[in-house]
Amino acid sequence: MSAGALAGITVVDLSRILGGPYCTQILADHGADVIKVEPPAGDDTRSWGPPFVAPEVSSYFAGINRNKRMMALDLRTEEGQDALHGLLAGADVLVENFKTGTLAKWGLDPVEDIPHRYPHLVHASITGFGDDGPLGGRPGYDAIIQAMSGLMSVNGDSSTGPMRIGMPAVDMVTGLNAAIGVLMALQERVTSGRGQRVETTLFDCGISVMHPHLPNFFGGGSVPKPTGNDHPNIAPYSAFATGSGQVFITAGNDGQFARLVDHLGAPGLAEDPRFVDNAARLGNRDALRTELEALMAETSAEKLAEELMGIGVPAGPILDAAEVVEHPHTAHREMVVEFDDGCRGVASPIKLARTPASYRISPVQGVAGGSGGDSRVDADSVDVESAGVGDQLDAEQHAFSTSRNASA
Repeated sequence: MSAGALAGITVVDLSRILGGPYCTQILADHGADVIKVEPPAGDDTRSWGPPFVAPEVSSYFAGINRNKRMMALDLRTEEGQDALHGLLAGADVLVENFKTGTLAKWGLDPVEDIPHRYPHLVHASITGFGDDGPLGGRPGYDAIIQAMSGLMSVNGDSSTGPMRIGMPAVDMVTGLNAAIGVLMALQERVTSGRGQRVETTLFDCGISVMHPHLPNFFGGGSVPKPTGNDHPNIAPYSAFATGSGQVFITAGNDGQFARLVDHLGAPGLAEDPRFVDNAARLGNRDALRTELEALMAETSAEKLAEELMGIGVPAGPILDAAEVVEHPHTAHREMVVEFDDGCRGVASPIKLARTPASYRISPVQGVAGGSGGDSRVDADSVDVESAGVGDQLDAEQHAFSTSRNASA
């Protein structure tokens, strides 16, 4: 088993719910030693079920908390805070998503304390809106940010009105950006010898994925509207009914459109003034749908998608979760991981040739009735004396930490 690209990196994970845990699972899958610190009652998502994969372990929690050693600390107490400082003295990365001001209560103000007490530490801070500004300090939730970032305004169609995306897109893209930021800061530390704060907010990340809607607004001035499965800039680019199921087709240029209609037995549509180029097809989208669906009525979505892909027209059948899991290409790409205790999850999509991801610790670990082994960290084993490093690491310790991680 590969040690992983991030072997030698220690991460203290104080985060809970989704964005932070997703970030740290990415790091853990690729070899980082992630210590997840939960309050005595546990991460809220432990109880977000059914379904449950074990007592105290919801499927939701299991999906984003593998490969982590876990411990419980009451950070409201002096003993818990001392243990946390002990962990941070030996850590490379801190990931947290507390409300603004919470860390400062524990002597870990992001500006005044952490850079001075732990100058080597990369501090990833995930919040809803940031620390300041008109909305600074407010809590953030995925659906609320989908509403406020414009994402809901372009999802759905004229009959539904604005709709939430069917998965926590903002939380997950925030976790991705936090992981990218951590890796950037670790790389910069090789040169500077110093850590830094990596700030990601749900609000910023929600806005960042409003493509192409915000560029279209900047360029044309029109407020984007929800278009359902249709693309605002390309046609045909949508789901179409066949005789059996729906197929999604994305003919992004005139050549692909010509191959599409030729395959469907109506090559003349490529020369029809209504459909002769993308701008014309956009202006006659409804008529185009009528023509195409009439031609697809005698075939099936899966068969048509296979045929279109074979001639270079991007297409795919619309699959549900069970069909995705059972698809042969899912197996070929090894996108489902199963632990010895039977817990299954979605594998890492990042495939490194020499140092691939590994799946070492089941999220069921350390739970009564679970068979995944006990990978919990005993709070009594934390070297609390290391918290006495004080406001500065001495130069020798700092150089060792930097060189250790540069070589990792």
